[in-house]
Amino acid sequence: MKKTLKDFDFSGKKVLLRADFNVPMEKGKIISDVRIVEELPTIRFLLEHDAKIILCSHLGRPDGKPEKKYSLKPVYERLKELLPEYKIHFCNEVIGEKVEKMASTLKKHEILLLENVRFEAGEEENADYMIEGLSKLADIFVLDAFGTSHRKHASTFGVASKLPSCMGLLVQKEVEIFNEILTKPQHPFVAILGGAKISDKIGVVKNLLSKVDAILIGGGMCFTFLKAIKGEVGSSLVDNEKIDFCYDVIKEAINKKVKIILPVDFICASSIDDEAGAEVYKLGKMPKDKMGLDIGPKTIKLFKKFIKRAKTIVWNGPMGVYEKEMFKNGTISVAELIAKNKRATSVVGGGDVVSAVEKFELAEYFTHISTGGGASLKLLEGKELVAISNLNDI
Repeated sequence: MKKTLKDFDFSGKKVLLRADFNVPMEKGKIISDVRIVEELPTIRFLLEHDAKIILCSHLGRPDGKPEKKYSLKPVYERLKELLPEYKIHFCNEVIGEKVEKMASTLKKHEILLLENVRFEAGEEENADYMIEGLSKLADIFVLDAFGTSHRKHASTFGVASKLPSCMGLLVQKEVEIFNEILTKPQHPFVAILGGAKISDKIGVVKNLLSKVDAILIGGGMCFTFLKAIKGEVGSSLVDNEKIDFCYDVIKEAINKKVKIILPVDFICASSIDDEAGAEVYKLGKMPKDKMGLDIGPKTIKLFKKFIKRAKTIVWNGPMGVYEKEMFKNGTISVAELIAKNKRATSVVGGGDVVSAVEKFELAEYFTHISTGGGASLKLLEGKELVAISNLNDI
């Protein structure tokens, strides 16, 4: 077990808090402040325990050099609005003398937000100079950026080797929920997998086969599975290199008495932009010039039987091209079916499907919406997250 906030005395201590403020931006304005709001419990806990906080985060992919559109200044402004009772400072640098001076003069219950850590090339390289520059600012390191906890970066992984360290409340919650559903789930346990590429989900499928009762497969990845059992998929996306893998998964599922449920009909069109030409085709009846872009109504009914009975549900990846009006119904329907199952523990992970659930205003009906796409995939694969593994053990 890794140390948590309760394992430290923060009184008068300088705390380097690695948050995830990678918020969606448009023309310098924050579109959604969900990630900032989600960090407030950890910030408040530290301030209520008389800490001085040095906050750091990344935003976007500035490629190791300053870029105005990726500045954390708008995050600083939003933090001041959300925490009006506390004094918050902003430094337009990440490491160096200026930052060190500002950090050394911080008083109890004050916050210093640093500029985007990815403005330094050493961040993603986990460079010694970056680790040294950040670790000398504080007495304790708190990791609360679950979304980047699978990356070996200086501000997530490196500093934990230099400072006493622990998980923040967000990371702790994510780890506990995934641990619970993967080690002691209530049955029936149903996994719903979607998204475009089967290659992204290979590890997840392998790991879940020994844990779940059924896997419902939609999205573009279902066509490689269908091709593996000689299904006719028109011009739909197929990963030819993974056909054998899909066939082996189906065989292994039969041996383990795990049901693999594939779509039986689709909303098809000649291309993603051909919404006007969208039609429903049953499996095996799809014309050669049409591609499946969403699961069809009969598939939704089929999936409903499993979702309705489930006591544990994990969902990763949309059922179709949900950004398009004609191809969003499968994803909405699955979200609504999960939302209606009040007795199930339901966990949603992966950027696309989280965006979809939030877009359709259904997030509140799920037990847990994971804040990390790649990180939640790693946990579903049964792997450790490198940054968390580097934190202090109890």
